[in-house]
Amino acid sequence: MQFRDYYNILGVGRNASDKEMKKAYRKLAAQYHPDKNEGDKASEEKFKEISEAYQVLGSSEKRKQYDALGSDWEQFQQSGATYDDFVQQRKQHTNRERKRSYEYAGGSGFDNGSGFSDFFESFFGGGGGRGRANYDFPGADVSGKISISLYEAYQGTERILDVDGEKIKLKIKPGAYDGLQLRAKGKGQKGSGGKSGDLYVDIHVERHSVFNRRGDNLHTDTPVDVFKAILGGKQQVETLSGKVNITIPEGTQNGKTVRLKGKGMPIYGKAGKFGDLLATINVKLPENLTVKQKELLKQVRDNV
Repeated sequence: MQFRDYYNILGVGRNASDKEMKKAYRKLAAQYHPDKNEGDKASEEKFKEISEAYQVLGSSEKRKQYDALGSDWEQFQQSGATYDDFVQQRKQHTNRERKRSYEYAGGSGFDNGSGFSDFFESFFGGGGGRGRANYDFPGADVSGKISISLYEAYQGTERILDVDGEKIKLKIKPGAYDGLQLRAKGKGQKGSGGKSGDLYVDIHVERHSVFNRRGDNLHTDTPVDVFKAILGGKQQVETLSGKVNITIPEGTQNGKTVRLKGKGMPIYGKAGKFGDLLATINVKLPENLTVKQKELLKQVRDNV
C-alpha cells in the first residue's frame, strides 16, 4: 500500500498544533461531508481520507508513532502487531541486514593454509587484511519553511535552496496554498553509505491587501458610486489575471456579491481548473454635494 502523507491530506505543516490540526480537519470535513455532496463519490472518498488522517494525527500517541515510523506506517498498520513489537522487529531486521553487509575481499578464508585468526583479522582490519565492513546509514530528513506572495501562489514560482552546500531548485506549482508541504525525495542530509534523507518544505502564503483567499476562491470589495448602483452601468474589477468589466444592474444594493467564474485561484495539481472571484459591491455615497444637487435629490426622494 502506498504511503499516505496525512499532513498533506489535512493541508497542515508537520509542526502544526493540535488546535490547528482540529481546525483544518473541521474545515475539510464540512466541505466534503457526504450530506453536502450527495452522490459525489469523489467527495465521499475524500471525506474518508480526511477522517482517516485526523484519526491518526488527532491522537497524540498515534501521531508520535506515525512521525517515528514514516514510510513504515502502512506496514505497521497491516502487521497487527503492537507498536513496541513492531519497532523491535524492525530493529532486528535492520541488524540482520547490517550483518549481511560485511564483505570479505580475500579468498575463501581457509584455503592456502590460512587459519581462523587470519580470517578473523581480515574482517576487522588486523594484520593488513583486505576485508572491509560496510554500514549503510540513511541520512536525516531536513525540513524548512518558505513564504511566497499570493501572486506567486497564483502564477507558480520557484526557490533556490541551499541544503548542506547543495543548491536545490524547488518548483512550486500554481495554486499553492498556506500549509502545503512539498517533498523533495533524496534531497535531505546525505547518508553514510546509505540513501539520503528527504527535504520537506512547508509553504506559507502571505496575506494580500486586496484579495482574501478562502480555499480556491478569492473575495474582494468593489467600490461602486451610488448613481451607478441606482441606474446601472459597467464597473471595472481587479483580478489576479488583470482587470475585467462587470455589469452593475439597476438598483444594485450595497453588499450584493457578484461571482466571476474562473477568476479565483488555480486549483493545485489540476491544470486549467480555477476557483471563482466573489466581488462584494460597496456602494459609495457622494460627498460635498452642491445646493442644487441636494435639491435635485430631494425632488427624486419626494417623487419615489
